[in-house]
Amino acid sequence: MFKQLKIKLLFPILGLGGLLFMTPSCNNSNKLSSGIDLKNLDTTTVPGKDFYQYSCGGWMKNNPLTGEYSRFGSFDFLAENNRKQLRELIEEIASKPADQGTVEQKIGDLYNLAMDSVKLNKDGINPVEAQLKTIANLKSTQELTKLLPELLQTDIDAYFSLYVDADPMNSTQYLVQTYQSGISLGEREYYLDNDAQTTNIRNKYKEHVVKMFQLFGFDELVAKQNMESVLKIETRLANAAYDQIKLRDPHANYNKMTIADLQKLVPIINWIDYLKELGVAQINDISVSQKESLLEVGIIISTEPLSNQIAYLQWKVIDAAAGYLSDEITEQNFDFYGKTLSGKTEQSPRWKRAVSNVDGVLGEAVGQMYVKKYFSAEAKERMLKLVYNLQKSLGERIDAVTWMGDSTKAKAIDKLNSFHVKIGYPDKWRDYSKLEISKVSYYANILRANRFESDYMFAKATRKQVDKDEWLMTPQTVNAYYNPSTNEICFPAGILQYPFFDMKADDAFNYGAIGVVIGHEMTHGFDDQGSQYDKEGNLKNWWTADDKKNFDLRTKVLADFFDAIEVAPGTKANGKFTLGENIADHGGLQVSYNAFTKATKESPLAKVDGFTPEQRFFLSYANVWAGNIRPEEILVLTKSDPHSLGKWRVNGALPHIQAWYDAFGINATDAMYVKPENRVSIW
Repeated sequence: MFKQLKIKLLFPILGLGGLLFMTPSCNNSNKLSSGIDLKNLDTTTVPGKDFYQYSCGGWMKNNPLTGEYSRFGSFDFLAENNRKQLRELIEEIASKPADQGTVEQKIGDLYNLAMDSVKLNKDGINPVEAQLKTIANLKSTQELTKLLPELLQTDIDAYFSLYVDADPMNSTQYLVQTYQSGISLGEREYYLDNDAQTTNIRNKYKEHVVKMFQLFGFDELVAKQNMESVLKIETRLANAAYDQIKLRDPHANYNKMTIADLQKLVPIINWIDYLKELGVAQINDISVSQKESLLEVGIIISTEPLSNQIAYLQWKVIDAAAGYLSDEITEQNFDFYGKTLSGKTEQSPRWKRAVSNVDGVLGEAVGQMYVKKYFSAEAKERMLKLVYNLQKSLGERIDAVTWMGDSTKAKAIDKLNSFHVKIGYPDKWRDYSKLEISKVSYYANILRANRFESDYMFAKATRKQVDKDEWLMTPQTVNAYYNPSTNEICFPAGILQYPFFDMKADDAFNYGAIGVVIGHEMTHGFDDQGSQYDKEGNLKNWWTADDKKNFDLRTKVLADFFDAIEVAPGTKANGKFTLGENIADHGGLQVSYNAFTKATKESPLAKVDGFTPEQRFFLSYANVWAGNIRPEEILVLTKSDPHSLGKWRVNGALPHIQAWYDAFGINATDAMYVKPENRVSIW
């Protein structure tokens, strides 16, 4: 995925019926521009010394970080433009009366409540008091475990989580699966590592928990005691959790069993009652994705004093609610998660937060309006041509590799031919008629919206058959993805704009930008994770032993290369954690460049603004990753993001691409030069 989703998505496998040969080029050099903005460059830097600075230095200078951002790049720039467009749509709706129960009423009322600071401040903690009181009144672990499914339905991740997705071993069928969760800092290392930076964050987190409990009416002594309980339980959960590398192993995270066996594994929870509350009492099987983590949950619930667990559950409610309450609470929440953790200095304006939350709650309803106004049929048609040309190119690359045998190649091509492509927006839109939005309480609406999403997800388990038409990303999302369990690639309308895609630009630009994005997503089907799934989306080996060994040796070169990169003083990149995305970047570049050369062979592009078409291909790729980032965020993302930092998606990827050396005349005296025998060669 271009920016990875937390849990694998559910999407269909629809074969394209073979590789299609489209019009050789989308280009007409008499009408189309180069697409390259010369102001993005820093020509005081030599390309072979620091290509990221050379190609993006001007952009970075002209787009300095504002207080509300810990990182701001091309993705964020486009997302800002999309957000402004959404604001216009939403505010127009919110300014007019609407009939109760209509989508317009729901969008308008939710947005107006989010914008009403007077009401939010007057309500204070009142919207949360009932939840906190229910938890405070728990008298036994039995009562506690009965409450857990209700918390899950409102998106409060106490102890662990459950979700519904395609069964990795039977991709046409839905399967309920557990997932490790329950730690508020997100990454286990924040609880376990003892370097100075992590220790400081952990200490600041303790202070934050105390302050938040106090804001919710607890006196200082109780707040401190509650904080100790929270840290104790979250640290135990962190100790039992899989690290990011193990989480990338699909076999290690698949552990299907009967509900009866689950009851024996974690007997403290009545699983029949738990699943009944979620509306899935009829299921017979479940996958315990991280077994050790769920075992520890059972031990914690059985052994920790009830008072400690009450404090922990109350904290999970407080932490989840903080962004929807008074200014005092949201500011304290931002002070830790925004300032301390990520280095931001100011919170986003209220309208941006309101638009984002409406978008999160009613995403496809907003998206339907968005694509009607902002996405053209011409853009979709040109994207389809690019996708088909990239698909053909990847097939050629697979055929040409010398390290893979014919039988594995045949299966790889078969999988490629089975890709299902989604562009722009879904054919079928979500129905929000059962979601109630009222003017009474902003937070109450959020709880109902979370329950609505929970019901939507768990209803899949009752249908069993995977819905092959479902989209998880909304059309306005600035992103793209590949989903291994359905063997599909998806490019929402939101990303199909400059600097990723430009209808007015020539092929050098579009193949270097959106073309690499397309190739990236296709290559995910053949990265270290995606390659473990067959064309039907099942976790099934289709490689010979020798071919898999050759593949692993080649990917190790890439992992080792990124392991050696120092992203901050004393901090190295994690090549094993980012391996899948780095493979996809490498493959995307190779595949798209190959497609570009073929698309322009009959009608070569001219040199423009002093740059050859080949140079403009790589400049447009680099500009996709232009951005500024705070030192704090570098450390956060190195722990949590399976993608390499933007700088290294350029400076770490291009030294392995011979065409880049040729385009810019890079030689052995240049700092970025890598000897041919040390370069990565996969797809």
